[in-house]
Amino acid sequence: MSRRCSRVMYHDVIGKAAVKGRCYHGLSITRSVQDNQFCAVNPRFIAVVTECTGGGAFIVISVRHTGRVNPLQPRVCGHSAPVLDVKWDPFNDLRIASCSEDCTVKVWDIPPNGLKDDLMVPSKDLSAHSRRVSIIEWHPTARDLLLSSAYDCSVLVWRLDSEVPVCVINSHSELVLCLSFNADGSLLATACRDNKIRIIEPRTGRVLQEALCRSHKVSRILFLWDLKMLLSTGSSCWNQRQFVLWDVEDLSEPLLEEDLDGGFGVIFPFYDADTHMLYLAGKGDGNIRYYTVSAVKPYVHFLSEQRSPCPQRGLGVMPKRGLNTSACEIFRFYRLVTVRDLLEPLSFCVPAGTSADVSETHRRGSRPLPE
Repeated sequence: MSRRCSRVMYHDVIGKAAVKGRCYHGLSITRSVQDNQFCAVNPRFIAVVTECTGGGAFIVISVRHTGRVNPLQPRVCGHSAPVLDVKWDPFNDLRIASCSEDCTVKVWDIPPNGLKDDLMVPSKDLSAHSRRVSIIEWHPTARDLLLSSAYDCSVLVWRLDSEVPVCVINSHSELVLCLSFNADGSLLATACRDNKIRIIEPRTGRVLQEALCRSHKVSRILFLWDLKMLLSTGSSCWNQRQFVLWDVEDLSEPLLEEDLDGGFGVIFPFYDADTHMLYLAGKGDGNIRYYTVSAVKPYVHFLSEQRSPCPQRGLGVMPKRGLNTSACEIFRFYRLVTVRDLLEPLSFCVPAGTSADVSETHRRGSRPLPE
C-alpha cells in the first residue's frame, strides 16, 4: 500500500448508510438473547437468523434483491431448536454452516439461484456436543475444516469428509464466548467466561499461552494478525465498556486499555488488515466507532463514528471481493435493526481519487490464502 493511500484511508474514511430502497425490509429477525451476529454475508447471498415456531430457521436471500422480503420466502429450517449462529464457507459461496440449541452443527448446500422451497435436509449433520452449540467458525485457509463451541465448554474441530471431530479441545473450565483464528489458521484465540484469554494450537488442542484478565472482563477476542497483536473487548472493574490490546507473544500484561462508555451491550470488534482499520460496534448501540491501529505507541488512533437513530442487533460483513471498488468502498456492514425488521447496508468509503489503490487492496484481501 502506498504512503498516499495509507494517509487517505486512515484519516478520510466516511460511513454512509444505504437509502431505503437499497435496504432489506420485512425480516422477522430473531429475538434470541445470544450475543452473536445472526447475520452472514457473501457476494451472492445474505443469511439472517429468523424467529421460528417449533424449531430453528434462517432465511437466505440474494444480495441483489433489495426492498421488501416476501413473507413466504423459503427458509432453511432443519434444526429442531433455535439457530444461534450461521457462517458462510469462505471457499464456497453456496455452502453455509449453522449451529443450534438442538446440540448440532449442520452444513447446507444452497442452490445457485437461491431457495425455491424450504430446505430441510442438510448435506452434513455434525453431532458430538452434549449441550447447545453457540459458536461456529470456518478455518481460514483449509477447506472443509470447521470449529464449533458449545455450552459443554468444549471446542471441536471437524473434518467434513468424515463428519467426526478430528480434535477435541477441553482446555476451558467455563463457556467459550468467542473464537478467532490468525491469518493462516495456525493459532486460535479464545475468550472464556472464566475471564481468561488462551492461544491454542488447533491441530493438537495444546494451549500455548494463557492470561487471566484481572481488571478486564473479556467478552470478545480478535487477532490483529499483521501486527502480532490480540484485541479483546469487554468491561472494566468499574463497568465501563473497553477494549484492550495484547502482544501475541506475551500475554502477561496488556499493551493498552481504553475505556469507551458506560453501556451494557457486547462490543463486537472487526478488523481490516489491508487498511489497518478497527471497527467497534456495540449490541444495542446506534453507532460504530472506527480507528486506525499501528504497531507503535499509542497503537490506536480514533478516526470517527457512524451514528444511526436505530440500535443494531447484529452485523454481517461483506468479504473484500464483494465490495464496490469503483465507489472507493473499503468496508461494508449489514446492520440488523430489529425494531424496524430491517437489514441496512452501511458502506465505508474513501474520497474519490484513491480507486486504484483501493482496487489493489481488494485484490490482496479478496480470497482466503491457499492451502
